[in-house]
Amino acid sequence: MTVPANPYSRIPEQGNPARTEAWALLEAARELHRVKELPLEERRAVLRRNWRLWTIFQANLLDPGCQVPAETRRNLLGLANFIDRQTASLLANGEPKGIDVLININRQISEGLLDGQRASVARVAPPAAAAAIGQSI
Repeated sequence: MTVPANPYSRIPEQGNPARTEAWALLEAARELHRVKELPLEERRAVLRRNWRLWTIFQANLLDPGCQVPAETRRNLLGLANFIDRQTASLLANGEPKGIDVLININRQISEGLLDGQRASVARVAPPAAAAAIGQSI
């Protein structure tokens, strides 16, 4: 398998973890959508990448130094647990039906991260700067 030099059309700027997480979730959602109707092995590879992304989130949320508020952390860990079960089921049964659930979750969490970024920028910058946050991903 040949890997393109730059497989992503837009890469987020460094130093902004929330924006990077939002970008990663959107890229994963885009890939999941792309492979919904492809052969099982291609779907499995993309499902595993999405699963790894959520495993990274889980590890960060479980880190004692995690700055995410406790209630939000619990909710995200519960969501990650659901993604674990859903992905395992999709990998085992090979049916593409449940992929839409993962796509929607990734998109919604990404939007929440971007909304948080927009709100942060809006507190310290003009509204045009806050709107630009969502356009730069």
